[in-house]
Amino acid sequence: MNLASIPSPTTAVWHLGPVPVRAYALCIVAGIIVACVVTEIRMRRRGAPPYAILDIAVWAVPFGIVGARIYHVISSPHDYFGSGGDPVKALKIWEGGLGIWGAVAGGTLGAWLACRQLRIPLTFVADALAPGLPLAQAIGRLGNWFNNELYGGPTSLPWGLKIYQIDATTGRAETDREGNPLALPGLYHPTFLYELLWNLGVAVLVWLADRRYKFGKGRAFALYVMAYTLGRVWIEAMRSDAATHIVGVRLNVWTSIVVFLGALVYFVRTRGPQEFLVPVGDRFRVATADEFAAHQRGELDTAEPAEDAGEAPEAAAEPADDGGGDPAAGDAADDRVAEPVAAAPGGGDASADVAAAASVDEPAAGGVPSTTGGPAEDSASAGDSASGDSATDQVEARSGDDR
Repeated sequence: MNLASIPSPTTAVWHLGPVPVRAYALCIVAGIIVACVVTEIRMRRRGAPPYAILDIAVWAVPFGIVGARIYHVISSPHDYFGSGGDPVKALKIWEGGLGIWGAVAGGTLGAWLACRQLRIPLTFVADALAPGLPLAQAIGRLGNWFNNELYGGPTSLPWGLKIYQIDATTGRAETDREGNPLALPGLYHPTFLYELLWNLGVAVLVWLADRRYKFGKGRAFALYVMAYTLGRVWIEAMRSDAATHIVGVRLNVWTSIVVFLGALVYFVRTRGPQEFLVPVGDRFRVATADEFAAHQRGELDTAEPAEDAGEAPEAAAEPADDGGGDPAAGDAADDRVAEPVAAAPGGGDASADVAAAASVDEPAAGGVPSTTGGPAEDSASAGDSASGDSATDQVEARSGDDR
């Protein structure tokens, strides 16, 4: 007879009027809040805008929950599609049944979509989330305790867990004729508690290692994945609830091994400094720790660069507006060059006429042309004794001679 044991709740749901409040859902929500708070603090310290985690959580949380449920249904199909199964129960998420790997996959997809909108790297968010996610998992495991699930084989240890037969529909323990809750015989390994404690240790490990080694490019998140899967392998092997087996080994054990190897390869092959964000215009760019410190001191130039430096030469090539903003002045200058050429059908020296016309100065701001007094002008107006005539008269005189 065991004098010490861990009791289990006989009620997993309460009612506020007609609204059921389930302990499992409360634990999941509490875990999400804790993870968001931890991630928000870490992101702000690295330059992220305030409350950016809320914009990410709006996408990541729903995707994560859907992914977690899909993974659970796929990995435990006999509960929903096997003999005596009920497919409708696959939608009853409040009765329990979420797979962590589906949650990670779905949450990552949702976070990636959010990061694209915010224009910040997913790896930046992942490293900030790394200590908070195992904390959320630890809190979520309390929901399994309320549901009297995720326990191991029989044990005589003083921390053995008493398990009641819970009616998933009512959220309460089944009772005998006298109203006493029905319990399974003996005590069982509290594997939910083992994983809860392991997750707390993973959170501390990732936090301390990240402070010491300044992980970047998602390596802190990879460390979390490796540490979690190491514990999940031996804890999963202790569980006695129904599960899909491959070669006599539970599916989640194989999944943990594969995910661990993937995280290990990523952790070893990926290199890069810890990522920070500095504002550049209406967006952010990734910076190193030194650049971020310089930005905080006001020593880093965060002015937004020109979008297209190639436009400058094109703008410089445009002719200056010498007509004082008068379009007619520019047209007049073109006419002074084109008119002599057009008026020479072949009898005169067209090249000389062009040279003569080109020698006339551009009109001044007032639009009145002036002469340069150069040799070309003298040859063009050899028969003209009035040196005070305007350049326009000279052009007209030459045009008359050509005709």
